Parts: sequence; structure tokens; C-alpha cells
Amino acid sequence: MQAMQVTQYNTDLVMRELDMPVPARGEVVVRVAACGLNFGDTLLVKGSYQEKPSLPFTPGMELAGEVTAVGDGVTQLRVGQRIAAYSGMGGLAEYVVLPEGKCVGLPDAMPYNDAAAFLITYGTSHIALEAKAGLQPNERLLVLGASGGVGLTAVELGKLMGAEVIACARGAEKLEIAADKGADHLIDSDADDIRAAVKALGGADVVYDPIGGAQFDAAMRACNVGARLLPLGFASGEVPQIPANYLLVKNMTVLGFYLGGFAKLNPEAMTRSFKKLIGWYLEGKLVPHISHTLPLAEANAGLDLLRTRQATGKVVIDLHG
Repeated sequence: MQAMQVTQYNTDLVMRELDMPVPARGEVVVRVAACGLNFGDTLLVKGSYQEKPSLPFTPGMELAGEVTAVGDGVTQLRVGQRIAAYSGMGGLAEYVVLPEGKCVGLPDAMPYNDAAAFLITYGTSHIALEAKAGLQPNERLLVLGASGGVGLTAVELGKLMGAEVIACARGAEKLEIAADKGADHLIDSDADDIRAAVKALGGADVVYDPIGGAQFDAAMRACNVGARLLPLGFASGEVPQIPANYLLVKNMTVLGFYLGGFAKLNPEAMTRSFKKLIGWYLEGKLVPHISHTLPLAEANAGLDLLRTRQATGKVVIDLHG
């Protein structure tokens, strides 16, 4: 089988011929139909992610496909079953072996490309907003990076949960995409004073931030008393330093969230979230936004789209057209 692999950190992926995987006890082999790319994949390739795999390895944190073989002890999945998985790695390959517990069954009505664009972004936003921040109807939610993979889902889910959503993104074109997902207010991070604009709207009750840096600082200073801040990543390249006295005076809470770590702490909660999200998808309440679909051989170009922030929503690698 073929796979796009990292053979040296901070260089392009290389297409390599690998042996077909064989499932151990409790594992399944999946023929990958589609792999969703995430900003975390760019950090994995660079060697600066929270986890640093040994070389060589195959990136690709989420995927969708069909089970082709099952190991001993597998009870919930069968050969021929359609699944999606938050795999952590391995998605940029024609086949991958996974623990049964990482796989979620897919309804026939959900295309593989949509499924591969779904679990990480919607899962991150749903758990962060509902389980971590406790977002309530009519609260004011500020979403930074609102046109990106996770940010756009936070806009969509925030509206579904009854919040008033402020979308912050770079430029009119990206803000238009956030508006299409239901954002009530739009802030151009390149042209507007984020702090002043949010305060003029009444301040933020919850801040959803995959960007970090100066935008986090501006958002924090535009928060209402009792606000909750969700640092989810640092696409700006700058990790913000949070003044504890500011949190004290405004009784604010900072809630770090990393889906990979949460999956180990509470896998049952994550599975429940995925099933609820897929249900909303089938009801037409959630529609993944995929800006680019590329073949496996062009995975490097897909990662570049994320690095340069040219993508909106998701970039999906389609392995079987």
C-alpha cells in the first residue's frame, strides 16, 4: 500500500510503499476513503506538536473508510462496515490499523469526505463549548479564527446552542463564510480593534480561541465578569501569558482543552458527543464546510493551505475519488 510519510521533521511528506497492516487483538484494518487535514498535522510534521512520534510515521489525525479485516476480540465492528475515526495518526495512507474503540459507525447517508471533515473540528467545538465552558442560550460567544477548521464549527454550534455569536477572522471573504454559518456580528482581525469592537457589542461571556497571541489578549480584556476563556491552540505561533490578577478581578475562568488528551481522560464522553453530532448532521443542522479536496499525492499542498491560512473550514484528502 502507499502512504505519505514524515521521514524527516520539518520537510515535505514522502510517498512510500509499505506492507499491508495486519490487525492484532481488538484492532481493525480500514481502507481509508478520505482523511481530514488539521492544523495539528502541520505541527506533527514540524516536530512541534504535543506528541512527537518516532520517524518515519504517517500523519493524518482523522479519517473515514471501510473495515476490511478484524482481529480477535472485535465485537462491535464487521468487515464492510463504514466508519470514521479520530486516529491521531495514520490517515494519509491507503490502509490503516486502528483499535476498535477509536472507530465510530457511519450512517450510509454521510459521505466519506463529510465524515473525514467532521470528528475533530465539530468534536472539539462541541465538547469545549458544552462540557468545558457550559455555554448557555443568549450568552455572547466570541470566536477567534472563525473561518478556520475548528472556528467555523464553533460559530455553527454556538448558534445551534442559542448563543449570540461574534465571529473574528481575517478579511471580508472569510467573514462572509462565518456569516453564512450564522454569525451575528463580524470583526476583521486585520482592520478592527478587537477589544473595542467586542466591548461595543456588550463584551464576551465565552471566548473560543485557536489563535493565541495578541488576539487572545484583546479578547480577554473585552470579557464580561464571570467569562470563560477556551485556549485551544496557537495558530499565531505565540502562546499568550495570562495575568492572574485580571482573572481574579473579573472572576474569569481559563479552560484549556485538547481533544487528544480528553479522549484518553474520558473516551465515553467523546463517543457520546460524536453520536450526538452525527445525529445533528443527519437532521441537517450541521453542514461541514470543505474548501479544498485533494488526492493523496497532493497532501503537501493541502498542509501548505493550512500553514498559510488559505483554507477555510476543512481540507480533505480524497483517496478513492
